[in-house]
Amino acid sequence: MIVVPDNAPLPTVQPSSPPPTRDLWRRIRLGFKMPDLDTKLADDRTRWYASQPDYFARMTQRSSRYLFHIVEEIERRGMPTELALLPFVESAFVPEAFSTAKAAGLWQFIPSTGRNYDLEQNMWKDERRDVVESTRAALDYLQKLFDMFGDWQLALASYNWGEGAVSRAIAKNRRAGKPARYTDLKMPNETKYYVPKLQAIKNIVAAPEKYGVVLPPIDNAPYFIAVHKTRDIDVDTAAKLAEMKVDDFRALNPAFNRPVILGAGGGAQLLLPATKVERFQANLAAWESTGQPLASWTTYKTTASDTLALVAKRAGISEEQLRDANQIPPRYRLASGSTILIPRDETMESDIPATSLDGRFSLVPEHANLRKVTYRVRRGDTVTSVAQRWKVLPKDLIVWNRLTSPSLFAGQRLELTVPFTPARSHAGKKTVPTTGKQQTTRSTVRTPAHSRLQ
Repeated sequence: MIVVPDNAPLPTVQPSSPPPTRDLWRRIRLGFKMPDLDTKLADDRTRWYASQPDYFARMTQRSSRYLFHIVEEIERRGMPTELALLPFVESAFVPEAFSTAKAAGLWQFIPSTGRNYDLEQNMWKDERRDVVESTRAALDYLQKLFDMFGDWQLALASYNWGEGAVSRAIAKNRRAGKPARYTDLKMPNETKYYVPKLQAIKNIVAAPEKYGVVLPPIDNAPYFIAVHKTRDIDVDTAAKLAEMKVDDFRALNPAFNRPVILGAGGGAQLLLPATKVERFQANLAAWESTGQPLASWTTYKTTASDTLALVAKRAGISEEQLRDANQIPPRYRLASGSTILIPRDETMESDIPATSLDGRFSLVPEHANLRKVTYRVRRGDTVTSVAQRWKVLPKDLIVWNRLTSPSLFAGQRLELTVPFTPARSHAGKKTVPTTGKQQTTRSTVRTPAHSRLQ
């Protein structure tokens, strides 16, 4: 990957090695190395994906931003290019995907596995959503699993279910004198469907015309270039300088948790479309020549006497704006000593100091009688009906669970913050919420969840 420092001359954009073809899909096909999974379930999933042309088209269109980089990394390591298709299964190529199991990003790392693979997670950024870093971590993890099992199907099952669970299933079969290949193991349904889904995507990419699918053309060339920034810059300003929509900028830079990108601690890496880098550098130089600051935020450490309303009033913004900038969900307040963003005074010339990189950010319920519950969605539930049942606002339910659409699916888990008084269902019976347990193995966004990632 090419990295451009601040105001550096632009390099010629070239792939790391001479491409065998201008078509990235063909390059992916040429790198297929895994044995095919020829099962009824793989055939079933192939038919399912092929029967959803609009959904498949949205996924492949989104993938066009990321696939070249992923393929480059896979080939550099000598790994099978089928792995480049795994984010179709994991996240539908939505980089900000966030599952009910707290898995995040294209590759759907849960917090603990992300930390095991050096993915930084703090108030400023979550590298589980970083396109470059999460790809590095995912390929590291997958290679480790392949080295452990010597079989890509078992490695993939482990990526989904956990290497400990797969090892125990193998040992159980061997003790019983049974074969212990992937197809011989007893697995949870979600894992049972996992490898067949990847095989289904592979089948369609290998022969799209056979399944009546049209793949969008993707050039076998870098889509993005990394630009290094050593000064604070607002997300909105960065997008403006690159002449991009903010949503498009965030699609390449989804790891940043706040509206400002910090330059402290060695700087930040911004991913920009290769076609936009020259424009960004020219606009940046013009902006800096005016003396205007690139960032409009600074930090403030809360005290025991602070309330959000009081801090917002002193800062000259609304409480809602303060909550939005700092990702403070409804019914929660800040614990004393939390580091938060407030608008930067026009007289301030200094960027946010490096000491703020380790700033503590802690949320507590606004009232002592509030508790967090996990609700399992039933067939026919909607955001509105669940909100009414638990006497919360639909918009709060969406914020708490980072829903990207109001669509729900049966079995989905939702987190709510409600009073201690037991809620009652429409049938008049007490609703007993399930308690969410911390995940010890990685988890993924399943196919039903993709309905809200489309």
